[in-house]
Amino acid sequence: MSALRFPRIADPARFGKVAVLLGGTSSEREISLLTGAAVHQALLRSGVDAQRIDPSADFPGSLQQGRFDRVWLALHGRGGEDGTMQGLLTCLGLPFTGSGVMGAAIAMDKLRSKQLFVASGVPTPEFRVLAGAEDFDEAIAALGLPLIIKPACEGSSIGMAKVQRAEDLPHAFAAAARFGAEVLAEEWIDGAEFTVAILHDRALPMIRVETPAVFYDYQAKYFSDDTRYHCPCGLARETEERFAAVAMRAFDAVGASGWGRVDLMAGADDVPRVLEVNTTPGMTSHSLVPMAAAAAGIGFDELVWRVLETSFPPLDREGAHAQ
Repeated sequence: MSALRFPRIADPARFGKVAVLLGGTSSEREISLLTGAAVHQALLRSGVDAQRIDPSADFPGSLQQGRFDRVWLALHGRGGEDGTMQGLLTCLGLPFTGSGVMGAAIAMDKLRSKQLFVASGVPTPEFRVLAGAEDFDEAIAALGLPLIIKPACEGSSIGMAKVQRAEDLPHAFAAAARFGAEVLAEEWIDGAEFTVAILHDRALPMIRVETPAVFYDYQAKYFSDDTRYHCPCGLARETEERFAAVAMRAFDAVGASGWGRVDLMAGADDVPRVLEVNTTPGMTSHSLVPMAAAAAGIGFDELVWRVLETSFPPLDREGAHAQ
């Protein structure tokens, strides 16, 4: 897919009144509050008329009564990043940042994402679906040990665990199953982890993530000062371009658009295997998209502004809004 072109907005008045949706009820509420607060302050500094809203049962009425013109979606996880909020905003006629209903819903669902990666020829770690104890032996035989266990529809590494011994699998499965019926077992890739931030459907400089933790988990992502981020990522230019191209193919495969982040691993065979696509990445002090944007010469306030530009329809080749 060729990169979409979104309009560049010069006058903050063109955005109208902007609702920054943050918080919500998902397991990622804490990070969403941090993201939304940072985004809100950046919009105010840029002269945008913006207001924070933490969704509650009656908030659709608040959106309509507040006469908002568009929404900066800073909700992470279920209820905000899984297509449900995108569907509601579409019904309300409110433009919003990032992916639409389909892209958000598929990207949040790791199982359907991986099925699409496989069908599209996007390399991804081998996996099995675990319904219960009857699937454990087959998963270990197919994937080997260690392996990673994860719930299919959570973000921020919530519910994930590394399993090194067969006797530890039941506990890891039970922990993941608390977050939903579908649980994935995935082969463990022993190698470097990379992330590709995407803005206006173009890849930003890649980041290599290095953590002393067992894997890049919730604490390492958002709070640890021991996690190291390398940008430039240390790859040769041709290799980085190859990895970024795989990330863009994954982004396209799930129907994502506007902005986001693609996480991948590269083992000894130097093949980038896509872990997941994030359609509403974090925008906190430890977040990766702002780091990648800074490496491309884009400051935080400009990044927030350009993400807000994705709430407009993309342009066609003649510069008119695509239908």
